[in-house]
Parts: sequence; C-alpha cells; structure tokens
Amino acid sequence: MASHRRPKQPSRTRVTVLTTAAAAAVALSANAANAAPSEKPSKDEVKAKVDKLYEQAEQATEKLNGAEEKQDRLEKEISTLQDNVARGQEELNELRDGLGLAAAAQYRTGSIDPSVQLFLSADPDDYLDKASTMDQLSAQQVESLKKVQEKQRSLAQQRSEAGEKLQDLADTRTELAKKKKEVQGRLAEAQKLLNSMTAAEKAALAAADARASRASARTALDGSEAPVTGRAGSAYAAAQSVIGSPYVYGASGPGSFDCSGLTSWAFAQAGIQIPRTSQEQANAGTRIYSQSDLQVGDLVIFYSDHHHVGFYAGNGQVLHAPRSGTVVRYESIDNMPFQFGVRI
Repeated sequence: MASHRRPKQPSRTRVTVLTTAAAAAVALSANAANAAPSEKPSKDEVKAKVDKLYEQAEQATEKLNGAEEKQDRLEKEISTLQDNVARGQEELNELRDGLGLAAAAQYRTGSIDPSVQLFLSADPDDYLDKASTMDQLSAQQVESLKKVQEKQRSLAQQRSEAGEKLQDLADTRTELAKKKKEVQGRLAEAQKLLNSMTAAEKAALAAADARASRASARTALDGSEAPVTGRAGSAYAAAQSVIGSPYVYGASGPGSFDCSGLTSWAFAQAGIQIPRTSQEQANAGTRIYSQSDLQVGDLVIFYSDHHHVGFYAGNGQVLHAPRSGTVVRYESIDNMPFQFGVRI
C-alpha cells in the first residue's frame, strides 16, 4: 500500500541560504547588464601615449645609429689590419726566402754557418739569445734576424688585434639587430594606438599639428634675429632646403632624415664632418647653456640622455626632424626638455 505521508519540508535555514544565493545571482546579473563598458581613451590620452612611444623609439634609434657607426668603423679598421697582415706576411716570406737561398748556397759548399742554422731554427728567439752571447753572429746577421723577429711579433699582434675587433664587430651586429627590433616594436605599438582613433580624431590631430608648425615657422622667420653666417649658416641653410622631408629612423638624407641624420647631413653640405649621433654631437663643439645666448644655426640638444637634436632657428624655435609620422619642420623649443646648445 502506498504511503500517504507528507513529504518532508526543507528547513528554514536551507530556504534562507537558497534565497540569499538566488538574490545575489540576480544582483550580479543585473550589475553586469547595467555596467558601463570600459571607456575609450580620449584623443589627448592617445596622443600622449603615442608621443611617449615615439620618444622611446627615437631613444632606441640614436642607439641604433651609434651601433651602425661603430660597425662601419670596425669594418674599416679590420680591413686595414687584414691588409697590413697580408703585406707583412709577404715581407716575412721574402725574408725567409732570402734566408733559404743563403742556406742552400752554404749547403752546396759543405758548411752551414751557425747564423743560417739560427735562421732555420724552430725557435729563433731562443737561438738568438744563445748565439748572441757566444758572439757567433756578425752585426749584419744579427740585424737581419731582428728584422725577422720584429716582423713575426708585429704580425702576431696585428692578428690578435684583428681577432678582437672581429669579436667586437659580431657583438655590435647583435646589438644592432636588438635595437632595430626595439625601434620597430615601439613604432608598431604607436601605429596600433593611432589606428584605434576615428578618422575625425586623426584629422583633428593632424590639423592641430599643422597649425602649430605654421605658427612656429612664422615666429622663426619674423626677421628679428640676425641672419646667420659662416659654417653654421651654410649648414642651417641646407637644413632649411629640406623642410617637408619625412622623418625615417636611421635616415641621413637626402630624401628623409632622423634628428641627428638631418644635422650631420646639413653640416656635411657645408663641408664639415660632425658625429652621426645626437649624443656625440652634444660634445662636438662649445656648449651654450642659456637659451638667451643661442644663435641661429647652433645645435640644440634635448632630453637628459641627449637623444634628440635640432638647429636653433631663432625666436625660441628649432628646425628639426621631430619623430616618425612627421616631416622636417619648425617647432617651439619649449615643446621638449632643453639641455644646452652646441656651437660648431
């Protein structure tokens, strides 16, 4: 027979727990549904982040330029050393060939002079020490042997130096690849941020940038500064001739430039060689620490690590290659942390 007992009711405690859990779940669902989506960064915030990334890319670019310059220098030094070693080896071979002929002539007469035995010794240094003390060699023979020894030592030293420079070159090339990757990474990150902006936001930024550039050009060219002459004047004129050329990291003209590429190229047009990187250009002339003492055509160094350089253009403006995405243009000197000027 079926049971007619009533089913057991859940305890009050259990009902309370279940009710509380259900209420919490409903509340969480409601909060999730009503939560505002994460706010998109403003145009100004994106610009600030992009500017910072471009600054970091330029820091890496100047280190890249330094590594490239070092690579070029090492390659030339190694080539010179290798040429010297080759010539030295030829001279040594000629000396040894001469000694061999002397030995052959003495062998035919049935007697080999001790000095010739010395020349043929596996350890001429040791033999020379012994033979010299025994006065077995004439002054001319001693001089000939010394030439052989000096040539051998010189070749050994040059080979060692070339080996060290080859290792340095390999390390420099590794550093070069690392810096290139760093620059490319920063630029890609900046481009990704720019791509997140709407077309209207991009247009607004470009318009503001263009207005600022035109205002700086008018200020720089208002005629209140004395015209620059001499070497700096020629270099500055060369820089003015490429206004509008695009910034490209690692470029040094004539169609595109980075910051130190512009300044080194411009001085080269004036017949003056200055270092390639902004850090080295900071030490290329007389430093001018007060902005009020700057003259048009002076180099202007920015940032504490000296990773940016341009030309002083007068009236508180600089002419420079600012960063990726821009062109050679005028800009206020106050847009960057001024360190000092350099008069070449």
